Amino acid sequence: MAWRDQRFTRDDVEVLARRPVWQGFFRMDVLRLRHRLFAGGWSKEMQRELFVRDPAVVMLPYDPIRDQVVCVEQFRIGAVDLPQSPWLLELVAGIIEDGESPEQVARREAHEEAGLEVGALEFICRYQVSPGGSTEEILLFCGCVDATRAGGLHGLDSEHEDIRVHVLDFAAAQAALEAGEVRNAAGIIGLQWLALNRDDLRRRWLSKGALPSA
Repeated sequence: MAWRDQRFTRDDVEVLARRPVWQGFFRMDVLRLRHRLFAGGWSKEMQRELFVRDPAVVMLPYDPIRDQVVCVEQFRIGAVDLPQSPWLLELVAGIIEDGESPEQVARREAHEEAGLEVGALEFICRYQVSPGGSTEEILLFCGCVDATRAGGLHGLDSEHEDIRVHVLDFAAAQAALEAGEVRNAAGIIGLQWLALNRDDLRRRWLSKGALPSA
């Protein structure tokens, strides 16, 4: 029997109680629950804390003509206690707001964080960031951009953003990845995906005129 035929679903979890314990910039819930076991029967009742966050979109801006990647650099509180710098090299990203499609978020964030307009969008994957304790889910795209228009400092004051833009040749971006200078999951996945799909992507985008209009 294939593993897909044996998978449990949400119906195999019983949430006995759920209450919010913190609501600030983020939210934390505490749940009491039990779930079915692979060997049969149910688990013992357990308590788990759940970090609640809306889905987010991350986009890798790529210029197929110049073979360049646009990255952003900004401070991240989650890295403040690590020995490396808490300023991380990342891709453009943002939370999906009510009424927005993931594609709209990718285009909005490219403009807000890097001053870029986006042509064609290529869906890469959808994944959970840390399902052991967080609801956060990422939808990852690659976007066709004109890298000559990227640069400078960006971000919204209302969101305390201070973002510096970097334009990297593909080889330099891969070297940064291999050197461990890209330390977030979306950036690693996006750059690895580009390394595998770059030739085909360039051929398709260039043949279809996928660049954003001036």
